[in-house]
Amino acid sequence: MPPIVEFSSVGRDYGSKTAVDAIDLQLHEGELFALLGHNGAGKTTAVKMLVGLLQPGTGSIRIGGYDVVESTREAVSLLGYVPDQPYLYDKLSGYEFLEFIAEIYGFDAKVIKELIGREIDRFGLAEFVHDLCESYSHGMKQRTVFAAAMLHNPRLLVIDEPMVGLDPQSIRIVKDLLREEVDKGLCVFMSTHTLTAAEEIADRIGVMRKGQLLYVGSVDELRKSHAGEDQSLESLYLKLTNST
Repeated sequence: MPPIVEFSSVGRDYGSKTAVDAIDLQLHEGELFALLGHNGAGKTTAVKMLVGLLQPGTGSIRIGGYDVVESTREAVSLLGYVPDQPYLYDKLSGYEFLEFIAEIYGFDAKVIKELIGREIDRFGLAEFVHDLCESYSHGMKQRTVFAAAMLHNPRLLVIDEPMVGLDPQSIRIVKDLLREEVDKGLCVFMSTHTLTAAEEIADRIGVMRKGQLLYVGSVDELRKSHAGEDQSLESLYLKLTNST
């Protein structure tokens, strides 16, 4: 089966600083991939290139076979994106925001109502979805943005720091939903600092440092390659990033 996501020698510089350095990566449907790295490692730049907000300086990125630069509309129509800072329109209710997003994708009124009802149930939005977004907590905003990203049944979900600011109940909702949707065939690309979340739900992880991918594989494979050492992901991650 061809990959849903393919990075081919992708690089990006900011002036004299290399943010992403010729990375190669393939992801498939039914896979949850967690990208780990310190601040400044290049994770956010990689995410922004994947969703079409930045163009690669070198190499190419394809989603579902479509080049993100040359066939942007076709590529991004296959993905949902949850940024690290959820942005909603303050003077719209959550329901109105979801309606707006669904209309952008061209769904008719009957389908929109069904899709929004599905997301309200999945993300537990019923208690606040008709309130103005300006009254939402960070967790409420994050759950609403997740719902918006899933409305059109994307093949790829790209998430930048999904657990930051969420309460334990919301974290559990998100983790369970991600695992459930991945098991149905969704591909998830998740950039995170939260090692415990990556260890719990990711099929594979990638570790970045100074724009380079130091490791791609499962947590179990990483442990096997460091037999006899502290087997916590935190210790292995720190050893990998500090010794390279």
